[in-house]
Amino acid sequence: MSAHRITIVARDKGKPAMDWSASATARQPLAFVDSVRALRFALGTAVLDVGLDISRVIVDRVGAGDDFLDLLAALPGEFAGDVLLVRDDGTGILSATGRGGDRMLYALMAHDVRFYLETHDLVLSRVAMELTA
Repeated sequence: MSAHRITIVARDKGKPAMDWSASATARQPLAFVDSVRALRFALGTAVLDVGLDISRVIVDRVGAGDDFLDLLAALPGEFAGDVLLVRDDGTGILSATGRGGDRMLYALMAHDVRFYLETHDLVLSRVAMELTA
């Protein structure tokens, strides 16, 4: 088991970058892939073959809704972390494990997505950005 829980992010390099907190000192390391298909492969390999401790996966404005559903359907049973879809308009869908072990889907407004990302120290917080500006 790794010392840190890892977040895997699928992103489109052609779109404006999110302010990911990807420094070497981040509490939770981020690993980036370029497509949902690569994310599916990386997640399966990381969980099933390597045994990495993946805390969540994020689909950051890449792929279509069907790709997200295919990703959810292909999740390894051993993976109980969150799966977050971030849409182009900043809104999203969060898939999280419920009490009984079943996955629940939550529709998120843009400010909810941002709150989720800031709460988990995945992006630079607005306060930190304002202080450095």
